[in-house]
Amino acid sequence: MYMQNYIVIITTVIFTFLSCIMDGYTQNSPLFRKYSNEFLSIGVGARALGMANSCIATTNDATSAYWNPAGLTYIPWDLQLSAMHSEYFAGIGKFDYLGGGAKIRDSSAIGVSLIRFGVDDIPNTLDLIDEEGNVRYDRIKSFSVADYGFLFSYSSHSKIPGLRYGANVKIIRRKAGEFASAWGFGFDAGANYATGSWCFGAMARDVTSTFNAWSFNTEELEETFLLTDNELPKNSIEMTMPKLLLGGAYYYVIAGKFGCLAELDADITFDGKRNVLIKSNPISVDPHLGLEFDYKKLVYIRAGICNMQQIPGFGGKKEFNFQPAIGVGLKIKRLAIDYSFTDIGDQSIALYSHVFSLFFAISKIKAIGETF
Repeated sequence: MYMQNYIVIITTVIFTFLSCIMDGYTQNSPLFRKYSNEFLSIGVGARALGMANSCIATTNDATSAYWNPAGLTYIPWDLQLSAMHSEYFAGIGKFDYLGGGAKIRDSSAIGVSLIRFGVDDIPNTLDLIDEEGNVRYDRIKSFSVADYGFLFSYSSHSKIPGLRYGANVKIIRRKAGEFASAWGFGFDAGANYATGSWCFGAMARDVTSTFNAWSFNTEELEETFLLTDNELPKNSIEMTMPKLLLGGAYYYVIAGKFGCLAELDADITFDGKRNVLIKSNPISVDPHLGLEFDYKKLVYIRAGICNMQQIPGFGGKKEFNFQPAIGVGLKIKRLAIDYSFTDIGDQSIALYSHVFSLFFAISKIKAIGETF
């Protein structure tokens, strides 16, 4: 009976997921934006970033609410809090994450996450020149452009041994000073299955597509836009296409107290050809690989590769390019500190970043099913 119920639920989710994809693609709706809400694809947690975002199958801490909410049930504590800060483009852009996961029963957990990506203190020079044509630096104001994501998560064990499931409700807030703002709403769904030394995960982001309702305040911009022959923006709806993230991992003991975790993930998009390793229209696949070596589950060394691409070179030849990542981690009882260094050697468009994340747990309880 339980198996039949799960089959019905899984089938419903799959058909909803596919119908949203095909509806947006076949109708070529102008509402869908290829890189809508892309700040939610950057990634949270230095552990995951040090493994090149390869953690869909093995995420097991408070950041699971972001990567795969099914992993929240692995947290062996009543409550775990997590925070992360990173900077991009030589400190111009700042990315911050704050989240927590808590057990509500032996087999269920909840999570709350806040993500912000923003550029602050942008000069507003619209009033730089006064009515008499004088340059007035004292009239320069500043504003921020920031994107916010609020995630509310739930996860639980299923009646099938080794299978866990979870879901996110997310609220999006995007703001560009006083000029434009948007509210958005969407859902994610995830699952995790562990057996022996193997673990598999799936995460359907924006499973029913996520919308942003944009509103624009054009009063200050109207004169400037007309003088520069630009079209004034209009209030509109922006849709985010679903994305499927899949992962598989294997953990093995190297010798004595040393172990190694290897995970291979794939990000599958349905919004047309992208510059990734496997590309077609409308489906593209972006694989990435991560490794994590540990000593007694206390000290960790991590590495990974992602953003694999074939770049045209001289003479029509294509060069294989990728973005590496490394990281380290330390767990001391209730405290965990992780560090990662991504985009080594400036292999991608974005500059490299130093990323730190911190975990702190409260009231340890007996773990339900140890993770890798």
